[in-house]
Parts: sequence; C-alpha cells; structure tokens
Amino acid sequence: MDAALWAALAVPAASADAIGLNEPRPLWAQLTGLAVLVAAAATWRTRPAAAFLLAAALGLTAPALFTASYGPALAVFALLLGKHGPRARPALLAFAAVWAAGTARIAIRDVDPTVEWLVLTGTLLFGAVFPWLAGRYWRQGRELAAAGWARADQLEREQRIVADRARLRERARIAQDMHDSLGHELSLIAVRAGALQVAPDLPDHHQAAASDLRAAAAEATDRLRAIIGVLRDEGDETAPLAPPGETVEQLVARAAESGLPVRYVSDAPAGPGAPAGPGAPAGPGARSSPDAPADPDTPAHTRRLAYRVVQEALTNAAKYAPGAPVTVTTTHTDVGTTIEVTNAPPPHGGSPRATRPGTGSGLADLRARVTTHGGTLAAGPRDGGFRVTASLPATGPAPGTTPTTPPKTPLATPLTTPPTTPPGRVLAHARRRTALAFGAAVATGTVLVAGAFGWYAYTKTHSVLKPADYAALRVGQPQSEVAAALPDRSVTDPPAERAPTPPPPGADCRYYRSSGQLFTSLTHYRLCFDDGRLVDKTVIPKAGTEHKAGTEHKEGSR
Repeated sequence: MDAALWAALAVPAASADAIGLNEPRPLWAQLTGLAVLVAAAATWRTRPAAAFLLAAALGLTAPALFTASYGPALAVFALLLGKHGPRARPALLAFAAVWAAGTARIAIRDVDPTVEWLVLTGTLLFGAVFPWLAGRYWRQGRELAAAGWARADQLEREQRIVADRARLRERARIAQDMHDSLGHELSLIAVRAGALQVAPDLPDHHQAAASDLRAAAAEATDRLRAIIGVLRDEGDETAPLAPPGETVEQLVARAAESGLPVRYVSDAPAGPGAPAGPGAPAGPGARSSPDAPADPDTPAHTRRLAYRVVQEALTNAAKYAPGAPVTVTTTHTDVGTTIEVTNAPPPHGGSPRATRPGTGSGLADLRARVTTHGGTLAAGPRDGGFRVTASLPATGPAPGTTPTTPPKTPLATPLTTPPTTPPGRVLAHARRRTALAFGAAVATGTVLVAGAFGWYAYTKTHSVLKPADYAALRVGQPQSEVAAALPDRSVTDPPAERAPTPPPPGADCRYYRSSGQLFTSLTHYRLCFDDGRLVDKTVIPKAGTEHKAGTEHKEGSR
C-alpha cells in the first residue's frame, strides 16, 4: 500500500519537469523530492501530520505551495491526515505552521506581499484544508456506520435481557401461585385430617392414620416452601398478581366447608339469595356462597390483593393454630379497603407458632406486594392468637402492569444504562460540524481567491506602459518628464532573468507591462534612472522569444 502510494505520487513529481509544467530543475533537486515523498509515504500511517508537513515542505521550496510536481502529494496527504487523524488539533497546528512558513518566505522575497499572501492562503485552503475536511467527513461516516451497527447489537442484547427478565418474572409468578394455592390446599388437607384425628367415633388406628396424614400434609407444606425458595430467588422481581379464579367470599366458604372454623364479616351488601352453608360465617353482611358477587365498586387489583391476604392468613392459621376459630373482616371506605384476619389461641393451649415455627417468608412477600401497590400490612400476636391487618388503596397499578418499585437486589444481568447522548448522535453532530466547517472553508477560500484575483487584475492592468509611450521616451530625458507618461504602478515581480543585459550599476530600475492581458507571458519594459535622468530603457521579451542584440532596445547607457 505504501509503495503503491509513493509510485502514484512520484509520477507527477518526475514527469512535470519533463513535459514543461515547471521551471527546469537540476537532477539532485528532483531526486531529493522523490526521497522526501518516500519518507512521507512511509510515515503517514503512524504520523499523518508529519507526512503532510513533508509534502508541504516540498511546495514551500518551490515557487508556489501548490505545484504540478508536489501539489497532488500535498492534497493526498491532507486527505489521509483527515481520514486517519483522530484529533483535529495536530492538523490545525500543521496548517498554521505551513501558513507561517509561507508568510515568512513571502516576507524575504522581493515580490508583492499582498498577492502572494492571498495566493498562499487560497492554496492552503483548497489544496490542504478542503482535502483534510473531506477525509474527516469520510472517517466520521465510517464511524457513524460502525456506531449504528454497535447500537443495533446493543439493542439486540437488551432485547434478550428483557426476554430473560420476563422469564424471571413469570417464574416468580408461578412460584408465588404455587406458594399461595398449593400451600393453602395442603393446609386445608391438614385441617381436615386434624378434624378426623379428634373425631370421637373414629377408631384409634384411624385416628393415628389421620394424625400421620396431618403431619405429612404439614411436612409437604414445608417442603413446598423450600422448593419455592429455590425457584423464586431473592434477585427476582415482584411478580404481577394473576387472577385467582375465585373471590374472597368463595375462598372463606371453601375453607369453612373444609372444616376450618372461620366466619366472614363484611360491610359490603350481600348478594341476593346468598344462602348460608355449613360453618357459614356470622355477622353483618356476612356471606359464604360461591355465587355471592364481588363488590363492583372495588378495583380489580384491590380484590386480587385482598384474596392473597386472606389466603395467606387462613393458610397460616390452619397450619400454626389448628382448630382455633378465625374471623375475616373486610371494611370498605372511600380511600380503600381494610382486611383483618384474626385467629384465637389454639384450643389445646400453647402459642400459635410454637408447634411448627415458620420462616415468615410468606408474610414478608405479601407485605412487599401490598407495599408495592401503595398499601400497608401488619402482622403479629394478639390476645394469645394472631392477627393480620392489611390496608389496600382504592387506586393502584393497572391490571397486568409491573410495579414501579425496584426489586431488593438487581437482576443477575442488569440492563445496560444508555449514555445521556447516544454515540450515533454524537457522531452525527460531529459530521454536521465537519460539513459546516467545509462550507465555511469554501466560502472563505472563495473570498480569498476572488480577492487575490481582483488584486492581481488591478496591479497588472495599472502597470501597463503603452508601446507608443515607451517608444517616445529618450535616454537622458529628465525623470520628471518621463513620469508624466508612466502608469500608476510598476511591476513587483518582473521577469528580470529574461532581460538581455543587466541593469546599470547603481541605477533605480522600474519594470512595466506592455499589455493588460492576464495569465499570459508578455513583453516587459525596463526603465532605469540615475541622478534624476533616464539612463537606460530595455525591452524584456516574453518567454520563448529570442532577443536581437544591437538594436535600439538599449540606448545611451554609454
């Protein structure tokens, strides 16, 4: 790649002199230029600014910064500087260094500084800054495309994380349903087995079997809780509440039919024709029929949460205080619903939880659910028994939505927090800034080139001495008379090297153009003054014209 780059840049450097696009140069100068191009081609990957400065140095040693020999190398290395330079500061410093060196070169030459400076600045803009901006735009486009693909990969990873998160939530929901439903059913089995155990008309061996059944049901409940603890680890999010499939009234009625001494008290109006069944609850507005409708004014999420509270409290009462009467009370107000589940002390004495102390994870999870939905839950001993009180708000999350309260511990694979400004947007802004800078550079270069051309045209057209006026001048004529025929300005960059004879020693020589034509080689006139008189008048032919000696092109210099 480097060798191919050098070969491509060496072609104009070696052929421009041969085809006459430059002033002839000695062989050592051409070989030196090719060697400098070798060094630039070898260092542009690691030091692109240094490679650009080497190419610019070749132009600074030539008559102009942009030449046919080294102008392509200047533009190419500026393009590579923009494409491979990660920062803009080294490039801007390199441009400033080239501009300062070119300005110093103009200052030490005997030329019109205004025109030369404008040409230098315009050349630097069009031959270096523009290619550099094009290279930066190219590089930023590639980075923008790479950032887009990286963003797509990140979104795909986040989508997988979201799917994993949904699976974790579903696993937590299943675990909670297993805990609530199966645990409750096992507790009811234990209650029925306990009722058989104390039945007076049951033989002793059947009572022993019922006792074993009750112990097995309790053991199965503990094993289920241990399994649920593995399935629903602490890092899982709180699962959404799924529809339980029955109301609180139906749950209490089913528990009463299973032998649990429970009564239900509610201030909500009872459904029409709600009959009282075995073990039916007592109290104002009490009902236990499966056909009893739920309170239509209570939000769905509050009914589901109330069901979970009653289910957990009844399960604990059946497990830790078998045979103790239980009272479920619901109170409805404008701000929400209050549920209170109280069980008396066990009929055979002892504390409610003395026989089989639990872990308390069921109540802890229930308290987290209630708190997440804006309510409160309190549980503790009361009068030798146990009471669970929950206050549920009338408003809360919509059905099926995820609570806004974050989990206690983060997920094993947390979602990646996106940056404040995405990389793609930053690159897009940088690309727009580069385009704006390019437009500003184009406008500035256009103004400078237009100014340089205007100044060039003005100086050239105001330094024309007509051939007839030149022919009318005589050697020895006073300078004051000659000045009347001269133009306003003289040529500041005359082709003195083409003059047929050197100027007289000590004379003040001035040069003038023979025509107002621009961008072409013209005949020039040289007028030399000494001691207030015209002492020499010489015609300097245009490029490619031989001078004929012995004519009146020089008079009176003897």
